[in-house]
Amino acid sequence: MTSPSLPGGTWTLGDLTVTRFGYGAMQLAGPWVMGPPADHHGALAVLREAVVLGITHIDTSDAYGPHVTNRLIREALHPYPDSLHIVTKVGANRDQRGGWPPARDPESLRRSVHENLDNLGLDVLDLVNLRLGDAEGPQPGPIAEAFETLVALQQQGLIRHLGLSNATPEQVAEAQAIAPIVCVQNLYNLAHRQDDALIDALAEQGVAYVPFFPLGGFTPLQSSALAAVATRLEATPMSVALAWLLRRSPNILLIPGTSSVAHLRENVAGAGLALSADDLAELDKVGR
Repeated sequence: MTSPSLPGGTWTLGDLTVTRFGYGAMQLAGPWVMGPPADHHGALAVLREAVVLGITHIDTSDAYGPHVTNRLIREALHPYPDSLHIVTKVGANRDQRGGWPPARDPESLRRSVHENLDNLGLDVLDLVNLRLGDAEGPQPGPIAEAFETLVALQQQGLIRHLGLSNATPEQVAEAQAIAPIVCVQNLYNLAHRQDDALIDALAEQGVAYVPFFPLGGFTPLQSSALAAVATRLEATPMSVALAWLLRRSPNILLIPGTSSVAHLRENVAGAGLALSADDLAELDKVGR
């Protein structure tokens, strides 16, 4: 295993040091995150290449597939390097239509944590995010019962650290009044800036912010300003978008996903793109 420096350096999640450039495993499952990958060996190759590149933060969920990505991670990387930290999430299942119905009652959460442990081949999960809201985004409402269930599992030694996903600022505050969290994972990218204030507040607290769909997800980012900066720098718009996120705040951790080794390498190289003050000022207007 080699460990060249990755764009952005490192961040500490509780007592876990991770590269700010990580990898999101969702796209390793089949179409629309259901079923096995079309190229099983290719999926294993992507995971192994991530470790070779020095990535120490892999994001996953047992809902992906379901169970597919976690089993691929175990097949590709177990026994895991000491430096590698796998982050998972619980709180939603998959149905036969590809939906994401909530599963945040205590019994479902306990079952999901044990399924993650089994499918990843672990005795303890480094970090578990409680997924809130729905497919439309964060939804207001109390989270104490669900979060306290995970806190109890943490106290039993099955989880090291806790976080939230798809959460409102009020839900972040509610969780923090119960137990410490080390990250918030929400939809955020150059064109979707609704969490700007939350990112800045978390940075002051030393809490990571992990944007999912950093490149727009199933609908790639479209912006004339983004395209203009990319053209000027002779780079791809996606490279510019990743580089901007790393510059946006030091507590932002990237987890772009791909099922291609070549694309993974392109993402790493793109995130290291140098952006000038003028570039940043132009890009900063996109999502305002």
